[in-house]
Amino acid sequence: MSQQSDSKLREYRESIDNIDAALVFLLSERFKITKKVGHYKKAHDLPPADKAREREQVRRLRELAKAAHLDPDFSEKFINFVIQEVIRNHEQIRRS
Repeated sequence: MSQQSDSKLREYRESIDNIDAALVFLLSERFKITKKVGHYKKAHDLPPADKAREREQVRRLRELAKAAHLDPDFSEKFINFVIQEVIRNHEQIRRS
């Protein structure tokens, strides 16, 4: 590999690392808010899961993915993973 291509690869990887860091911080912020939702649901005796909301989130993210030229199936898998983690957290809050 030439020094120029090695430099380019390093530049790409630095950008990927920055994006990964931003994603971690965004997920952290999202989970701070969903924790508040979990406490709200507990206080108002609401169930941890909301299937209608979940379906709407999946539909909305699939549309956003299409607009962003991202595989909608990937976005659905990702949001379903996040939703399941949120529900798990809400169930823990409910038991506390």
